[in-house]
Amino acid sequence: MSTRLLQQPVRSSAVEHRIRNRFRVRMLRTDFLTVLCWGSVAAALALFLADGGARKFATIPDALTSIGIVAGLVGTDLVFVMLLLAARLPFIDHTIGHDKAMAFHKKLGKPSLYFLLAHGAFLLLGYGAAAKMNPLAEAVDLWNTVGDMPLAFISMALFIAVVVSSLVAVRRKFPYEFWYAIHLLTYAAVLTALPHQFSVGSLFAEGTWQRWYWIGLYVITGSALVIFRVIAPIDLTLRHKLTVSRVTLEAPGVVNIEMTGLDLASLQAEGGQFFIWRFLAPRLWWHAHPFSLSAAPGANSLRITVRDLGRGSAKLAGLRPGTRVVVQGPYGLFTERARSRRRLVMIGAGIGITPIRSLLERSAFDPGEAAVVLRSGSDEHLYLYDEIYNLCASRGARLYVAMGQRARGVDSWLPEEALRAGYELRSYAPEVADADVYVCGPRNWADLVVRDAKLAGASDEQIHYERFDW
Repeated sequence: MSTRLLQQPVRSSAVEHRIRNRFRVRMLRTDFLTVLCWGSVAAALALFLADGGARKFATIPDALTSIGIVAGLVGTDLVFVMLLLAARLPFIDHTIGHDKAMAFHKKLGKPSLYFLLAHGAFLLLGYGAAAKMNPLAEAVDLWNTVGDMPLAFISMALFIAVVVSSLVAVRRKFPYEFWYAIHLLTYAAVLTALPHQFSVGSLFAEGTWQRWYWIGLYVITGSALVIFRVIAPIDLTLRHKLTVSRVTLEAPGVVNIEMTGLDLASLQAEGGQFFIWRFLAPRLWWHAHPFSLSAAPGANSLRITVRDLGRGSAKLAGLRPGTRVVVQGPYGLFTERARSRRRLVMIGAGIGITPIRSLLERSAFDPGEAAVVLRSGSDEHLYLYDEIYNLCASRGARLYVAMGQRARGVDSWLPEEALRAGYELRSYAPEVADADVYVCGPRNWADLVVRDAKLAGASDEQIHYERFDW
């Protein structure tokens, strides 16, 4: 543990005013996104009712068919919301951050699939009841007689494959690249569902508001994906011309990768953010790596610190100077932009220490207003310690190291020795209830830190975390 307070005070009132104003704006933007999300579902249902849907519940077959249509509208709308959350729109990223956007994206996966399954099941029941056929026979008849229906069945199969492959127990059995390839089938599922939506029945008939609503949703979502997932990364790569300048050993299995490029200040990257990197070297170019900055970005330089956690990252230690880099980003709200309070508590473990270091370098605080807690099992896993120590000393932040093995059978993020001594989060940061708490590390560990921060009085809006898993 070390505590040194050396830095001259920053303009306290100005910093607090800026933090509060930025926080209020971000909360308004969050509310706007929430209204927009659920409002889109309400709009789809309202347009269905306005176009005569309310009159389609007179008979049992019509009621079953209408329930199926409603389920399909809700399910399809949620799929578009999911795609927009994954499109890396700057407005969404700057408002709720990539981590929360993808968490909500994952939560919508099962409900959207359930609605789509209900859509198919109720339509088969409704059509079958009207034609006096069982649902299976009705399905066969639709496949054989309706030209676009086979594509609809293929779309449903693709959606099922995507959702099942996203289950934690399933996706951990496969390499990230395989899971990602399966996940791309979402786009194929949406496209194969498109023809039957406009050709079967009168739901999207010409001249209806529903037709224009769904065409607009397809165009907006497709444009967002193409612009921010394809065009923007190509533009960034060509404009900034990033290349590897140096690779140095930080610890066994851990390297610092330094890169240089043109006009990197225009990226407007912040400490704590991450990019998706693709290094154009043999056997590496097809691996996309989401790594956080481990130092505050310079005008013409960027640095990441990489740990050997898989086949792709293990090869990065052999990168040669001059290797071209394809880059996407910056992403994430693990930055100053997320602040809601004057005080700061930054907690990192393992390779999660590295974004803490870059966040610490540029965060605005007065001496004594920030605490840094590094969690490590041993000295060799205490990455960038010297740099963090020097930053804490020069900036007036308190630095603590919680080192040692976790106690067996105890649900805690602290080492056994600290628990025996009666330590808890407030032992390191008594001000945690009135501070922004930044947490970065493995998922299970981070969950325990977040739990303790809430028990200590920190609210959800004060807690910001990045998790290193997929």
